[in-house]
Order: sequence, then C-alpha cells, then structure tokens
Amino acid sequence: MENIKEEVKTLTNFLKIQKVRAERGLAQTSVSLHAVFCGPPGTGKTTVARLMGRIYHGLGFLKKGHLIETDRTGLVAGYVGQTAQKVDELINSALDGVLFIDEAYALVPKEAGRDFGQEAIDILLKRMEDYRDRLVIIVAGYTDEMTTFIESNPGLKSRFNRYFYFNHYKPEELLAIFEKMCGKSHFHLTPSTRDKLQTMFAELYANRNSTFGNARVARNLFEKSIEQQANRLAVLTSLNDEVLTTLLPEDIPIETVKVHAGKVEWQNLTVPSR
Repeated sequence: MENIKEEVKTLTNFLKIQKVRAERGLAQTSVSLHAVFCGPPGTGKTTVARLMGRIYHGLGFLKKGHLIETDRTGLVAGYVGQTAQKVDELINSALDGVLFIDEAYALVPKEAGRDFGQEAIDILLKRMEDYRDRLVIIVAGYTDEMTTFIESNPGLKSRFNRYFYFNHYKPEELLAIFEKMCGKSHFHLTPSTRDKLQTMFAELYANRNSTFGNARVARNLFEKSIEQQANRLAVLTSLNDEVLTTLLPEDIPIETVKVHAGKVEWQNLTVPSR
C-alpha cells in the first residue's frame, strides 16, 4: 500500500500546484483524473477510489466527490436500448463525483455474438467527453486483464493514462488489518495469539495465488475466530470484560480461509498451538 500512498500524494500535490497556478493566471497542464486501478481483490481499491473523490472535491475539481460503485451487471442489459438507459442513469448519479467500475474488463465480450458490453463502453467514452469537468471514472480489476482491456480500444487508451498498481498485502499488513478489526470490535490478542496469527498469515502469503483475497482473508479469519471464541465462552458460568475481549490461540481456527476464484475453500494449515 505504500506505493499507492505515494502515488496519491504525488497526484494531490500536482493538483494543488495546478490550482495555485490557475489562481495566478498561469498556464495549466491538462491532466486526466480518470484512472486504472490494477491488482487483486481485497487490496483497498474501493477505499482509495473513495479517498480520491474526497481529494478532488476538497481541491475544487469536483463539486461533490461522492463515489458510485458498479460492475458489468450495473451497466449492461440484455435487450436493445436498455444498456444505454442503464449507463446514463449511472452516469447521472455519478456526476460531480467518481464512478468506480469494478472488473471493467468484463465489459468486453469473450465470445462472438450479441453482447451489449461494447455499447456500454462506447457510451461511457462519449459521456467522459460530454462531462469532462463533472465526471471522473475509475476502472479496476486484475492487472493483466485490465491492461488487455485498455489496450483493446484506442478510446480507452487515450482517456485512461493514469495507472495505480495494488500489490498483495504482506503478512505483517494482514496482521495489522486483523488487529485493527480487533480494536474496532473491542477484542485484543495475547502475545501467543499474535504469534500464531503471524505464522498463519506468513503461510497463507507464501501459498497465495492471483485470486488471494488479501483483506478479505483477514476479515474472514477474524469472523471465524470470534465465533470460535463464543463457542469457548458459552460453557463458562462467569464472564468478565477481560474474558469477553481476549482472543486466545485456541480461538484462531487451524483451518483458515483460502480464497479462490468465486468460491471459498477451507484448508488445514500446519500451525502449532501455542
């Protein structure tokens, strides 16, 4: 995430200086605010898109800066004329803010035949021109698929020239996400519980594939852990705040979530109980 923070900081500083130059009557460099977010799921793409909307609003580039999220299903219909209506409705709701299109590469049909994905792309390109001062579009998805998607259409390539690359979270980042969830929900970890989590996240990271869920894995593990803690506490007759808020090593399930494309599989890991 550090590279993303640096990219956002650089863009913010550039826009700040552009604003100062404009106020002083100096020439401005034309810059596109549209962006391509490349990377696996669960790496904070939607969060960063929402942040960028707030930044654009704060600097006066967008009147609202709100975020509208969608994917292919929100843009493409099955009958003639319906796709244009869906796209226009979404764009109207996103005006003066950011339209975030997840898995945007799905708009390009994989097989020949009647498909209205290309129609949606054509309308998006036209509306980007029509509302160049009122609309920012961010498209997101896996790196290879997004590169192919943008390269497949000269119109897309000319309008999207700002890329942000989101990397898999490292084990220490996954642990930090887990601990943040604990803090928000009034849980804390013992040192031995923390050690166990470090081992589990290290093994998950080492065995990750392109569909590794990142923050989603940490969230799923947190949810399973507090469920397991509830099972442990349910048989106790005396419960104080310390007991209710402490996660022990035995509360962290040995079987943990490994996310594959579109499904969740439970995998046993050889993590020692501490």
